[in-house]
Amino acid sequence: MTPEQHLEAAETLLEAERTGQQCGLLSLRYPEMTLADAYAVQAALIERKLAGGRRKIGWKIGLTSRAMQQALNITTPDSGVLLDDMAFDSGTTVPAGRFIQPRVEAEIAFVMKAPLAGAECSRADVIAATEYAAPSLEILDTRILRTDPDSGQARIITDTISDNAANAGVVLGSARHLVDARDLRWVGAIVKRDGVVEETGLGAGVLDDPVTSMVWLARRMAEYGQRIEAGDIVLSGSFIRPIECPPGSEIAADFGAFGSVQINFA
Repeated sequence: MTPEQHLEAAETLLEAERTGQQCGLLSLRYPEMTLADAYAVQAALIERKLAGGRRKIGWKIGLTSRAMQQALNITTPDSGVLLDDMAFDSGTTVPAGRFIQPRVEAEIAFVMKAPLAGAECSRADVIAATEYAAPSLEILDTRILRTDPDSGQARIITDTISDNAANAGVVLGSARHLVDARDLRWVGAIVKRDGVVEETGLGAGVLDDPVTSMVWLARRMAEYGQRIEAGDIVLSGSFIRPIECPPGSEIAADFGAFGSVQINFA
């Protein structure tokens, strides 16, 4: 793809978000799109939002579970950017019409006290740079159709990455934990929608350990001259399948001793 096409694709996504009308698959419009192109589209999208007054507050890591990687026929996670207007307080209600097709995932969030980057980033580096870990929900949305109505082709990884890794919101629980105070592989959650258990899972679903996910992000960012900054929130990846959130949904995630987090949709 050309730089002009990167900008064109980013504008298509912005228009879909503004109007609430999903656009067609970018992978069909730009069949030559590579992963590098997809991240370039994402970067152009974020640059437009920053220019409009938004502020970066962190990162999300996606497609960390084996099941989701197999569904998209990939072997690597992806990443996206968290912006200030994506942050919701636990227990609040998302206004009607804010998102197109919202879904939620349960994740362990890392909040950083020091920068983190480098091709040689290690587990010890992640632990040293993390201020605390917290229970969280990620709100997903898609500005791109999930399936092309004519061909039946489903979204692929380049569509998802271009669309800021389908990121739309982050909800942090109030609990705070030292990242090395427990084995995060065994931190799990029971996630209910309208009082009914929809999904359960363990942190081990995230690359066998959410800390490993953080190492992956720091190393990937080094390839692009980026780094995780002090104060950033990083969503380490979901250990449950996405839960659909139609209007009126009430979501409650019980992480046991690790805490809890809730979000509602008007």
